[in-house]
Amino acid sequence: MTKASIGPLSRPTRVDRLVGARPATVTVEATPEECVALAEDFKIPAIRDLKGTFQLTGTLARLSVVGMVEAVVTQICTVTLEPFDAPLTSEVEVDYSDGAEFLGADPESVDVPDPIVNGRIDFGALTAEYLALGLDPFPRIPGAVFETVTVGEDESPFAVLKARPVNDD
Repeated sequence: MTKASIGPLSRPTRVDRLVGARPATVTVEATPEECVALAEDFKIPAIRDLKGTFQLTGTLARLSVVGMVEAVVTQICTVTLEPFDAPLTSEVEVDYSDGAEFLGADPESVDVPDPIVNGRIDFGALTAEYLALGLDPFPRIPGAVFETVTVGEDESPFAVLKARPVNDD
C-alpha cells in the first residue's frame, strides 16, 4: 500500500495495545501540509485546525470508537460564489472488529463492523472520512439569500400554440 492509496492523512495505530479495562483516547492533529492535501482532494479552498479525538471501548472482537472531528473549512458560497470560513464538527460512532466473530456470517443479515487490519485502525483516514461527511454540499455564507432573477416575461414552450388560431375543420 502506498501513501497515495491511503490518502494524505494517515495515522495507523495498533489498537490491541490500547484495548483494556478503561477507555483509551486517540487524538489526530493534521499538519498544515496534510490540510492542504486534503483540501485539494475535497476540492475546497482550505482546511485548517483539523483534529479528531476518539474514545475506544470494548474488545478486539467488538471495538467501539466514538468521538469528534473538528476543523475550520473554507468553502465557496453557492449563492454569492465568494469563499468563506466555517467551523465544522462531525460526530463519529463506528464499530470495529478483528473479524473472528463474523467469519462465515451472511453480510446482508448481520451488521458487520469495519475491520481491524493487522491489529491497526487508521485514525487519520477516519478523521478525513468524517471531515468529508461533514462538509456542506451546498455551502452558503450566513445571510446569503438566493433570489431568482427574471428578465422580461418568460415564455412557456406552449406560447406559440396559444397564439395560433384554432381551426375547427
